[in-house]
Amino acid sequence: MDLFQAVLLALLQGVTEFLPVSSSAHLILLPTLTGWEDQGLAFDVAVHVGTLAAVVWYFRDELRPMVVDWGRSLSEQRLVGESRLAWGVLFGTIPVGLTGLAFKDVVETSLRSPLVIAATTLIFGVLLWWADAHGRRVRSEHTVGWKDVLVIGVAQAIALIPGTSRSGITMTAGLMMGLDRQGAARFSFLLSIPVIAIAGGLSTVELIGAGERVVWAPLLVGTAVAAFSAYLCIHFFLKLLERIGMMPFVIYRLLLGGVLLAAYA
Repeated sequence: MDLFQAVLLALLQGVTEFLPVSSSAHLILLPTLTGWEDQGLAFDVAVHVGTLAAVVWYFRDELRPMVVDWGRSLSEQRLVGESRLAWGVLFGTIPVGLTGLAFKDVVETSLRSPLVIAATTLIFGVLLWWADAHGRRVRSEHTVGWKDVLVIGVAQAIALIPGTSRSGITMTAGLMMGLDRQGAARFSFLLSIPVIAIAGGLSTVELIGAGERVVWAPLLVGTAVAAFSAYLCIHFFLKLLERIGMMPFVIYRLLLGGVLLAAYA
């Protein structure tokens, strides 16, 4: 991998990880369209580190009381302050973790085809439009209850199918459960922290086991570009969300899905 490929792939990862358009779909499609070789496990780990650093740094002021109050809730055996949100993030991660362990091989092989990506891009794009248009949008992420966590957590597990978009389907589920746009997006981003950490950790273990030779220059560039682009993406997405809504992303998904169907059907 040369530095140009590293920059482009990391930029793609950083931007699409948190937008409701599916980062996995774009990272599968780009090498397919360009003929590039698979970027490899080491690069996957690098861009995961970058996007994880971005989301943790962006939400650092929210995460600090969540961690403190979560510890207090353990010692006092009751919900305290922001511990409700912290427990929601932890329990919301369980479905995707279990599903990933059970169906890892299927997801990484038979579900990575352009036609699967086309179908999920279209279907979940329409669902995102419906949820944004018909959701009540009256609650923030601080009001999430166990029913919300269950629905959004199960939705996140479905996002293992390439083209679904983890951020897209969790925002869709949040909007369907009555969260407002900011609440659905912020809870989706907080949910991404353990998911990205787990995915990066598993890739690291696999990388160590494979004994793959590491070329550091593209990895360091990829980490930095992914972190910077992901941070900017989160910032501007949350700033513009109330103004633009989800429709631009719905339109993009429909166009992308239509192009893929025309090309590969």
